[in-house]
Amino acid sequence: MTQRIAGHLLVECLLAQGVTHAFGVPGESYLAALDGFHEHRDAIRFVICRQEGGASFMAEAHGKLTGRPGVCFVTRGPGATNASIGVHTASQDSTPMVLFVGDVASHQRDREAFQEVDYSAFFGAFGMAKRVERIDSAARLPEYVARAFATAMNGRPGPVVLVLPEDMLVEPVPASLQPLPRWEPPMYAPDLAAMEQLQALLVAAERPIVIAGGGGWTPRSAQALQQFAERWHLPVATAMRFQDVFDNRHPLYAGDVGIAINPRLAQRIEDADLVLAIGPRLGEMTTSGYTLLVAPQPKQKLVHVHSSAEELGRVYQPELALCATMPAIASALAALVPTDAARWKAWAEAAHADYLANQQPQALPGPVDMHTVMQVIQAALPADAAVTNGAGNFASWVHRYFAYPGLAQGVKTQLAPTSGAMGYGVPAGIACAITTGRTVLTMAGDGDFMMNGQELATAVQYGGKTIIVILNNGVFGTIRMHQAREYPHRRAGTELVNPDFVQLAKSYGYAAERVTRTEEFEPALRAALARAEGTVIEVILSDQVITTRVTLDTIEEKAAAAKSA
Repeated sequence: MTQRIAGHLLVECLLAQGVTHAFGVPGESYLAALDGFHEHRDAIRFVICRQEGGASFMAEAHGKLTGRPGVCFVTRGPGATNASIGVHTASQDSTPMVLFVGDVASHQRDREAFQEVDYSAFFGAFGMAKRVERIDSAARLPEYVARAFATAMNGRPGPVVLVLPEDMLVEPVPASLQPLPRWEPPMYAPDLAAMEQLQALLVAAERPIVIAGGGGWTPRSAQALQQFAERWHLPVATAMRFQDVFDNRHPLYAGDVGIAINPRLAQRIEDADLVLAIGPRLGEMTTSGYTLLVAPQPKQKLVHVHSSAEELGRVYQPELALCATMPAIASALAALVPTDAARWKAWAEAAHADYLANQQPQALPGPVDMHTVMQVIQAALPADAAVTNGAGNFASWVHRYFAYPGLAQGVKTQLAPTSGAMGYGVPAGIACAITTGRTVLTMAGDGDFMMNGQELATAVQYGGKTIIVILNNGVFGTIRMHQAREYPHRRAGTELVNPDFVQLAKSYGYAAERVTRTEEFEPALRAALARAEGTVIEVILSDQVITTRVTLDTIEEKAAAAKSA
């Protein structure tokens, strides 16, 4: 063969980067690339999704699982705009991802051709993507693809968008034009003087605490973090929806710093004299609206470690800023030798005791006890199971009561959007099931499920078995809670009329059961784990069970009393 079309070369470039799965919705603008997937079907799988938002979430989840860019293909215009939710999630979650967008032909550009969009403006103007590029020359495909993968992984991981003109993809390219080699991101560590300064800050601290999270963690770096914490007797908290960075069952685990934070943990962070933030960007959710750490100058001494120099000093002015990749900083920390770390033993034990005390539930009304449901899930799932969720108050049950084994055990077990995107959990779980074959449990609200429930068809088509627990309370729960707090007794825009989820799931080819009492849940879950196909378990809850701590009426009456006072 002396030549092939550029669409085939594009797929060869993906193979060179180690890509095994690409997620997408087909479009006429990139038919030549689809033909490339057919040409190389024995080496790479194109997973056909039902909506581009679901496809981009699957790619983002795959990036979280592998540490290498998840790949998504969509068509121009509506396809790209639908996929933007996954790009935004990859950005805020620091997940490597590459979105390929089929586009109008070059000779039609800038005429507002059918479905034409200015992608640099759409994805790049507000920093949604790390880089947005249009490949006008087929001869430069290897260069652009290799750069996209490098950009997605280097520094703070994130999404890259590559735009593919339809006519470029059908250009013939010579056999001599080959993909560039697989990119491996460089590791960079802090210098010796910085580590000496960090050690001095630790030695001087009376109440230190670690907050770990962000992108770029590996099993080995998570193990090194654990070794560092054990050597220094440091309590370790995890940033919002990065709970699996540290083993939640470890005696040094202090809990997660995110939505519905344990009040005792919040107080402990406020009382700390040294906060060692390793990896997180310290956004609004992790800092409780920039109150646990006051911006721009925290009252605690702050050591901020991040893989991107641009992130350091952007919100907070730390006592010490360290630019390092997670494997490098974790290894450097594990090598530090403490002088008298035993003096923090009581402080760390108290932090873990606070975490354990937070596992004791508050009494809530109704025939389904969600605390017991979570205990059943914890006991039944295998250690390497992945737990996924989207956004909504329903997720607080997972965050508070599920103990993630942690990356140190070898696999990533939490897939959840720090971007707060609804509809994430179902496609993320399906991507995990298709690509890893591991047990996957997705926790979803009724509103959350309806945003990407169509991807059950994708799961069935590719044999991706997931167990989806839908907590059905008939409302957009988070917004209803805020509404009760801000505008008590004035419901508007939050009540839902839902389909029959059991029948809907069965129509896709899933098994399904409805649970109305606590004792019905365990048999339903055990049966789901045993059967070959996926299962939806619908759990009927009252809208009074709006949080893990208090009822909706309690929130509403307290707010009404405050407003009338």
